[in-house]
Amino acid sequence: MDELFSVKGKVVAITGGAGVLCGVIARELARRGAKICAIDYDVMRANELCQDIEAKGGFALPVQANVLERKGIEEAFFCAVESFGQVDVLINGAGGNQKDATCAPPRTFFELPEDAIRKVFDLNCMGAIMPSQVFGEHMAQRGEGVILNIASMNAFRPLTNIAAYSAAKAAIANFTQWLSTYMCQRHGDKMRVNAIAPGFFLGRQNRALLIDEQSGELTARGRQIIEHTPMGRFGEPEELIGTIVWLMSDASRFVTGIVVPIDGGFSAYSGV
Repeated sequence: MDELFSVKGKVVAITGGAGVLCGVIARELARRGAKICAIDYDVMRANELCQDIEAKGGFALPVQANVLERKGIEEAFFCAVESFGQVDVLINGAGGNQKDATCAPPRTFFELPEDAIRKVFDLNCMGAIMPSQVFGEHMAQRGEGVILNIASMNAFRPLTNIAAYSAAKAAIANFTQWLSTYMCQRHGDKMRVNAIAPGFFLGRQNRALLIDEQSGELTARGRQIIEHTPMGRFGEPEELIGTIVWLMSDASRFVTGIVVPIDGGFSAYSGV
């Protein structure tokens, strides 16, 4: 069983690798013996992450790159291959929302700036497609590899106020299915593409929206989320690891083209 779920020795490139969720993913995969290439726009945070991993006996390489610039993605890929010889797994973790693309009162949907919509959509959608092209070609040439996208609950249940982010994450779910078919049909059955759809996890971007900074109590939006989550709490980043390990390992070797909710039951609950 340990061998079936093993990720030991696998080279894993993670975009957005120094973020809250992806940082935990990187640390946990390294603890299980994977070799990590942490690709992030913020090279200082990527350095800190990789130093922490290596201090605990792991292998990690920090690389600075903007996932919306193909040249930077290619340079990150070359760094990973030069250091580790190959890349076995790509986790497309870069993403996020921004205030200007959010139609929270008093801003309406009709007033959302075009450039803000494009930035959010491109970061979350094109920011997964372009790394999949660069790293995916390498995997296709080898005849094996795993691409793991990070979608969102928005792919199943659009949330209020965040139009661009919701649309982009829905696109990622569809792209996951499309790419999984393309890779298998063109490059063999050892090419797999799947996605996870996290529910509500506290991070740097959403904490202020869900937790009142002064009182520490849930905001109105935070209460709505918890009331619609059967488990009655936010997720812990470590609770993503089991599904990710499964989708990376031989335990899921006949699994491709799926989007797995990790949401405490949010997607299953109608509210009644």
